[in-house]
Amino acid sequence: MNILLIDDEHLEVEQLEYLISPHFPNWTIFKAYDASQALQIAKKIKIELIFLDIHMPGKSGLELAKDLKALYKTRIVMVTAYQSFEFAQKAIRIGVEDYLTKPIIEDDLMRVINKYDHWNSKDSTIQSALDIIHENYSEKLTVNDIAKKIFINPSYLSRKFLETQKIGLNEYLNRYRLEKVTQLLASEKEHSISEVAEKCGFNSQHYLSVAFKKKFGITPREYRLRSRLGMQHENS
Repeated sequence: MNILLIDDEHLEVEQLEYLISPHFPNWTIFKAYDASQALQIAKKIKIELIFLDIHMPGKSGLELAKDLKALYKTRIVMVTAYQSFEFAQKAIRIGVEDYLTKPIIEDDLMRVINKYDHWNSKDSTIQSALDIIHENYSEKLTVNDIAKKIFINPSYLSRKFLETQKIGLNEYLNRYRLEKVTQLLASEKEHSISEVAEKCGFNSQHYLSVAFKKKFGITPREYRLRSRLGMQHENS
């Protein structure tokens, strides 16, 4: 998994890296100190999670967040020294997932990071399997496919995955695909439910609907409608 830390203050970036690294040793951390550098990295490397300072010279953090979100679906945590309701509202409208204030307290940072703990494994082999899932979830993907890519026995991979992640590999893949479905339903108005199913690796719209309702208690169509109503309420 790739994380990008963006702040024009080098010390702030180093502190974030220092706090994150021990908890997630198999994640790759990239650093950027301005908008241009951040965009160059994000265009070359798929970034799953971004910590972005809201106040930077030139292009603001909010403007940069829009640009980063336009590249692909990524999660952004805004970081700022100022507690501003206006900034928080704007960040939510852009699709920012969370908000941290400086100086960053480790407990607050871990509260945010732990939301993505299921993306993480301290076992390097399992982290490789997770990374393959995160990169290829939209394709037909089996335990055998993943095991072949990391040169291990499929049975061993299944057993080891369950042991370390406390969830079966296929169940995890399905859960991750559903995460991606919720993102697309909320943000991509032009895609039909069938197109969302295909983009997220489901064999059919029917299979997606069954899996979605089992997990969330509502259909994908109902979820999309609620998301739109929520956004309209925020903008009113």
